[in-house]
Amino acid sequence: MGNPQHHFILYSSAPFLLLLLTAPVSTSANERCHPDDKKVLLGIQKYYKNAYIFSSWSASTDCCTDWYMVGCDETTNRIKYLTVQKDGLSGVIAPAVGDLPYLTSLDFHKLPNITGPIPASIAKLSRLESLTLDYNSLTGPIPEYLHTLKKLNYINLSFNKLSGSTPASLPLTPSLDYLRLDHNMLTGSIPDTIGSIKNGEIYGLYLSYNQLTGTIPNALGKLNITVLYLSKNKLTGDASFLFGKNKPANQMDLSRNQLSFDFSKVEIPSEINWLLLDHNQIYGSLPASLTKLTNMNNFNVSYNRLCGKIPNGGRLGEFNKYSFIHNKCLCGSPLDACK
Repeated sequence: MGNPQHHFILYSSAPFLLLLLTAPVSTSANERCHPDDKKVLLGIQKYYKNAYIFSSWSASTDCCTDWYMVGCDETTNRIKYLTVQKDGLSGVIAPAVGDLPYLTSLDFHKLPNITGPIPASIAKLSRLESLTLDYNSLTGPIPEYLHTLKKLNYINLSFNKLSGSTPASLPLTPSLDYLRLDHNMLTGSIPDTIGSIKNGEIYGLYLSYNQLTGTIPNALGKLNITVLYLSKNKLTGDASFLFGKNKPANQMDLSRNQLSFDFSKVEIPSEINWLLLDHNQIYGSLPASLTKLTNMNNFNVSYNRLCGKIPNGGRLGEFNKYSFIHNKCLCGSPLDACK
């Protein structure tokens, strides 16, 4: 009959052996990648027909350690960022990006064959802090839902073909600190709600190279802005309220608009190092305070209606005539001597 002890061992081991035979095969005993996230990512790979840039993505490897373009949170092991930055993709942004609930950073960069609208599914990413969809060929309007993403502080939608107006709700994004909408096809005016940006401060505001019209809202002058780019639009009227000696402005580009104000009455921010006002209708004289700016390394007031002698001193003398030409009656070095 055999040894009863052996029979006991065999019978008692049977359930364990059955478990081993029926359990799913694990790709790695130490795999960190969450299965839900992995499924979504593999779906995105399939959506783009297994394009070469996804060649490191494999069902048999750990997405947290072996896959390019993604990164996992060290504590939760959930996908924290998705960064797609190489050419080779075509079509629209995969709607499934909205099914990565722990995503804090989403980046589709320099993909000229990525077209279509910004997907509505991004509205589901409640933890999103940084959204970079630049240098693509995206079309359609800027989504209204962006302001509902309460942690979103960095928005870069530049260098696309986005159209329509700037949503009045966009400046109401609770954590907004950096906004790039430049190099698109946006129309209409800058919304008055721009003055409602959190705490009255924003590090960077880029609206250049669009088709914006109307006057600059006074509310913009109440903000503390470090970098402000409004160039190459069709903006009109006064912009003097954007200046102020104690403003934190470091770079300001208002060039190539139709702005008109008396420059002689403007107080230049003391820390500014980049001031471009060319191709406008600015009049008056150059303020003497320009000579006290020790950080200035880019300056241009050409193609305006300025008059008077160019002040001597400081770094102002380091700029050549092309920073001053084509004004009404501006004179003095580096232009012709005053009569």
